[in-house]
Amino acid sequence: RRFLAELEARAEQHGCTLLRLDTNKALTAAIGLYHSYGFQEVPAFNDEPYAHHWFEKRITAPPPRSAP
Repeated sequence: RRFLAELEARAEQHGCTLLRLDTNKALTAAIGLYHSYGFQEVPAFNDEPYAHHWFEKRITAPPPRSAP
């Protein structure tokens, strides 16, 4: 969970609005973690041969800072 929180925070800092990841069907703990952290399963977005589940999560990038 800490890794996902850090990933999301850094992505937001860089203006990203979508996180995507994939995982193997044998990694049931990871699948549960992704669901619990707000990721939704989506259709495959790559051709990774060892992936069976694809996820994405929309995030909100912080507003741009005003120049002083």
